[in-house]
Amino acid sequence: MNKLTEQLKSLYRPKAALIAYQGENSVSNEYFLELRPIDASGAMGEAIPVTYNFMNEIAANFSEAHNGIPSGKLPENLLFADTRKGAEKYIWSNPAKKRMMYFIPNLGIENAEYNVPGIVYVAKESTLAVYAYKDKKLSDNTELFAAPFFNTSKESVCLGVAKLKKPTNPTYTELLEYWEKKFWLTEFSHLGSNGNPTKNNLVLITKAAKNEEFKLDELKPLNKKLKDILK
Repeated sequence: MNKLTEQLKSLYRPKAALIAYQGENSVSNEYFLELRPIDASGAMGEAIPVTYNFMNEIAANFSEAHNGIPSGKLPENLLFADTRKGAEKYIWSNPAKKRMMYFIPNLGIENAEYNVPGIVYVAKESTLAVYAYKDKKLSDNTELFAAPFFNTSKESVCLGVAKLKKPTNPTYTELLEYWEKKFWLTEFSHLGSNGNPTKNNLVLITKAAKNEEFKLDELKPLNKKLKDILK
């Protein structure tokens, strides 16, 4: 028995088996439920009645495990969604627009609205990645670029200390809004490990984008297309 198996065994020990019976010739949806306790050795005991408390406990644990999984209408900008527990991944986009941005004082950049290029977001469990793009309309062959922002390294994002509570039982729109707030409400403070994400000085590029369109020729290519991340 390896270490991982020992850890799992210590955390999850079978306590009961719930067995459902249905008559062989039954045409209805009626079932008979039988509960068999399981002792420390793994042996099943005699069948006992299923109580409401037991079923409520199972239902509560199931609901908690599935908290945070979105539902409802799919937003038009949602490009990909994997809602499987432990493999959650959501990819969506925003067109080029003005965004309110916040900076630490040492950068010398005013907290204000700035023009930003089109952005593709990739949220996985507790991490976020962002890409920039130039195309007016997205396609599988849309080229992706390094996001021209502080707090990013290639595509990975340092989310800082923005304190936002993740919504429970959200709609898809609410979940995407949560992730966008996590990014845009964080103070931009530093360059990522890959240095300047634009061809020229990011401070100057950002300041210029306050009163004019973002200069797309400043974007650095990543040799990656949209279809490469839609999986």
